[in-house]
Amino acid sequence: MAGDRAACAAGGGPLRGARDVAVAGASRGRRSMLRVAGALAAAPLVAGLPGCGFRLREPPRLNFSRLHLAGFEPRSPLAAALRRALAGQVRFVESPAESDLVLRLRAERRDRSVAASTAAGQVRELQLRLRVTLRADAPDGSARMPELTLRQSRDLRTNETAALAKAIEEEALYRAMLDDIVEQLLRRLAALPA
Repeated sequence: MAGDRAACAAGGGPLRGARDVAVAGASRGRRSMLRVAGALAAAPLVAGLPGCGFRLREPPRLNFSRLHLAGFEPRSPLAAALRRALAGQVRFVESPAESDLVLRLRAERRDRSVAASTAAGQVRELQLRLRVTLRADAPDGSARMPELTLRQSRDLRTNETAALAKAIEEEALYRAMLDDIVEQLLRRLAALPA
């Protein structure tokens, strides 16, 4: 019996007294009451958000439902990003005659240049740049949006010992820049009149 009490006092005993069970139950009850009280206190704040103009970001509403992509390479990352961003909102068609809008890619260029190097000539930082030039036309060829150039740039710190990881990071940065360009382009396309 004395051994059981010593084990219980050390916290590892098989037997728990009624007092230990009551304290544990009260602690759980107090925590759940605090959660409920916190949720009730936050409810008026959350309920007031729509009244102040807060809304979750939604994709821009476009004034066309069929889009033709012209001048894009078959496996173009930009075309893939556009298809992802417009999935469910726009149908992509193969012929300009079937479309409401023709998006023409004029140029897509990726650049990287050395932004910083050591005295020994080792590269320490690169600047990655992405430039995309496009225009939007009606199916008959008339211009709906003049030629537009969108640019993005990011800095990338380099390290010779982690070359593979830096190559993966570089590709991730290009994807992020591409997503930003697509978002800018969608805002411009949403501003086009019907």
